[in-house]
Amino acid sequence: MKHFCVRILSAVFGLAALAITAKGQAVDHLVVNVPCEFVVAGKTLPAGTYRVSRINDKDERQLIISSFENREAVMVISNEVSPIHTETPSLSFEQAGGEYFLSKITTAEHVFTIPVSKRAVLEATKTHGDPSVAASGK
Repeated sequence: MKHFCVRILSAVFGLAALAITAKGQAVDHLVVNVPCEFVVAGKTLPAGTYRVSRINDKDERQLIISSFENREAVMVISNEVSPIHTETPSLSFEQAGGEYFLSKITTAEHVFTIPVSKRAVLEATKTHGDPSVAASGK
């Protein structure tokens, strides 16, 4: 009887460990090197290596972008999430007046459309005197 209980407990702990491991796999996780300063959620971040990941599993629209070098982080709420399966995750930017605004995050599983403030784009255009707005990918 004692061996039977030990086997049952071992099986329960083993299944619990498998469940934790499966849950621990990062969905929508991306590490990317951004070669230039960029704006996201109203905050200007320097060039560097960033980790993009979901804040939690309950709301797939909430992402966090955190820097490896300077320990800064920005929470982003996507206004649209589309399922996708791709081998080439990336970040996309809108360029206005010499500034780059993060507009899209593509992970292996989803495309997240990031709202870009029209006011911020207009301000950048006025500040730098460049009326062109172009999309650029990383």
